[in-house]
Amino acid sequence: MRQVVLDTETTGLEPSEGHRIIEIGAIELNDRRPTGRQLHCYLNPQRQVEQGALEVHGLSNDFLKDKPRFVEVVDELIDFVRDSELVIHNAPFDLGFLDHELALLPGGYGRMADYCTCLDSLELARQMHPGMRNSLDALCKRYDVDNTRRTLHGALLDAQILAEVYLAMTGGQTALSLKIASRVEEQADSEAPRERPPIRVRQTAGQELADHQARLQELENTATDGCRWLAMEEPVEA
Repeated sequence: MRQVVLDTETTGLEPSEGHRIIEIGAIELNDRRPTGRQLHCYLNPQRQVEQGALEVHGLSNDFLKDKPRFVEVVDELIDFVRDSELVIHNAPFDLGFLDHELALLPGGYGRMADYCTCLDSLELARQMHPGMRNSLDALCKRYDVDNTRRTLHGALLDAQILAEVYLAMTGGQTALSLKIASRVEEQADSEAPRERPPIRVRQTAGQELADHQARLQELENTATDGCRWLAMEEPVEA
């Protein structure tokens, strides 16, 4: 099954207010494995970025002014997502912007649904974890996905992180079993018997042996039950 994990950044929150897409990031999965194929582009929105949006993603008007327009990348985008299942966190937001961009183009591009299906990972997370926070950052913490690079939102980075979260979230017992099996194997390896060096036996003799025998005889004479060590020793042949 071919899937494309996708994210966008925009100039604001509402396409109905004239806001536009300024970044697209997409990662391809095939049978739940990253293929290494990705799509990433910054776009000139031909309008100003709102201050609130700038604080989220850090993409300034000056940075975007020489970037291509959506019309210049739309065919590449459609070819990349065609016949796939999109995985998007809060899909109505991104699809709303993508459909709005398509509607602005001449030639009847239609809607994203004409090219691919879509799975909303936010809705899936809400079904799996009702009553809990299900933002991308919250899911990263829940599924132990590293998001320390996410100081600002970025479409490609967020798509990469979402791909990891989605695979962890939908891996179920299989993924958990693999982790447990790996830990058991590691523990078994660490507890496996190792070849030990031979024990060194040191024989006593001379004055050391005489002192030892004298100490045992002293215990024999003073202890109530005698010296049990002397009782265990075999008689020494002359």
